Parts: sequence; C-alpha cells; structure tokens
Amino acid sequence: MNYGLFKPKETDELIQLFTKTFGDSEGVEEGKVIGTLVNTLVETTPEQDIAIFVARDEQKIVASILFTRLAFEEEHASFLMAPVAVSTEYQGQGIGQALIRHGLEEMRSQGVKLAFTYGDPNFYTRVGFNPTSEEQFKAPLTLSFPHGWMVQTLSSDMIQALESRPTCVEGFNHPALW
Repeated sequence: MNYGLFKPKETDELIQLFTKTFGDSEGVEEGKVIGTLVNTLVETTPEQDIAIFVARDEQKIVASILFTRLAFEEEHASFLMAPVAVSTEYQGQGIGQALIRHGLEEMRSQGVKLAFTYGDPNFYTRVGFNPTSEEQFKAPLTLSFPHGWMVQTLSSDMIQALESRPTCVEGFNHPALW
C-alpha cells in the first residue's frame, strides 16, 4: 500500500470512492451526499485550507482522508479530518488507520497544532483522537451527535481549550452535515 497526496487529476476517482463507500454502508442517498460534499470541498476550498491524502493499491485509490481548516480566533493551525473512506473491499485491513496516522504526521510536520474529527469514537480513539466537548472546543455548527466530536493535539503546545467558535470551510458550512 502506498500512502501519499491526492492529485487533482484523480478527482473523479476520489468522488467515486466516497460515493460508493458511503453508499455501501449508509445507503445510496448518503453516498450521493458525501460524494457531492467531497466534490464541493475539492472544487471550492482554497489550497492553503485543504489537504487530501490517499492510499493506493498499485494505481487505484482505495482510501482517502480530507483535512480542511478550522479557524478559531485564537488558533488558526487547526484542521478538521473529514470525511474518511476506505473502499468496502479493503476495510478491516488497517488501511484506514495507517492512512490516518500518515495524514496526521504530515499535518504535524506542516505546523498544524490541533486535528478534529466528527465520527465514531470507537474507531477514532484507536488513532489518537479523544472525545471532547463544546465547553472545551466548540464545533463550527450545532452538533447532532455531540459524543462524536473529537480532538487530537499534534504539537507540544498542550492546548486544553479554546473559547471562540471556529469557522469551517464553506463546503462544511451546512447544518445538515453536523
């Protein structure tokens, strides 16, 4: 398995991965929603506010994670890791965890201090995320699944809490996604 950066020429393959993976697990409509979200994030997010990592088997993309900027008033070196997809036939092999670790290390090397995610605590705690609360770190919009809000510190600065509500990239600025 080869872990690296997404290339813009792979946009269609990336969208298909997310659409099919989420369609397989959450239903066709959810697959379309997530595929559209990924397309929007790729097409509209400024380059400095997004990083996309992929796992390739030969030349085929089999997993991907997106990081997009979360800007707190007092801390701009924060990113949201979402969405995350591993092709259905490659799940259960540790590829997602390895890709997440790779992506987090790359973000750390670029000076990112905090990484957030919004998902299943049973999975994300395996890769170093810790449940947090709105009292510690507010989400950009109201959370429908508050116990899925998680954080990981990527620097030696032990940031325990931030007071401001962050802004997210435009693609995520929709209440239905939260």
